[in-house]
Amino acid sequence: MGKGAIKFIILIAVLTFVSLGFTSKKEANVLKNNIEIHNTTSKLVTVLPYGEATSEEAPIPYVGNKYLGFKEAVAFKESQGNYFVVNTFGYLGKYQFGRGTLEMIGIYNPQAFLQNPKLQEKAFEANASRNKWILRRDIKRSVGKRMNGILVTESGILAAAHLAGPGSVKKYLRSGGSQGFADAYGSTVRHYMKKFAGYDVSSIKADKKAKA
Repeated sequence: MGKGAIKFIILIAVLTFVSLGFTSKKEANVLKNNIEIHNTTSKLVTVLPYGEATSEEAPIPYVGNKYLGFKEAVAFKESQGNYFVVNTFGYLGKYQFGRGTLEMIGIYNPQAFLQNPKLQEKAFEANASRNKWILRRDIKRSVGKRMNGILVTESGILAAAHLAGPGSVKKYLRSGGSQGFADAYGSTVRHYMKKFAGYDVSSIKADKKAKA
């Protein structure tokens, strides 16, 4: 074997070793977040692999068509109702909250949040109240209409806002459904509006300053 060939093999070996020793910045941040949670949580934490939290096949248990049924249906879709779960992108708890959303409703300690089911329930209600206030005009204008073959309901709008944020839902509604949104797992505003249609969420009060 010639000297040139030997140098080429050595170069390939070095590059392979270096590439295996690094992860992307995004992967590193997710890993860091999950390690922090595991090290500071006294309860067992399950880390959901990609796609598990939003399985399209799992049937959602029916617990009535009022607020309780609505929130439990959303919870089952997000985490199968597990308070102590973290997905691969660092979303937390039964309702899979991101840290930015938690801060908007007054929660600044995600590790403590993950260990506190009562706080998680308060967080869901506060976030729904805040989203209802932001989308109040769009709810009034859009409920009862059909977009992309889906009947628009208030519960569908609020579920979609939990998934995508109220801004994305507002764009979807005001564009007549032409400006869509899909999360990292492929769940869309349209899918959530269809899946969570028809619940009575009148007990959720619109509140601009809702806190958990």
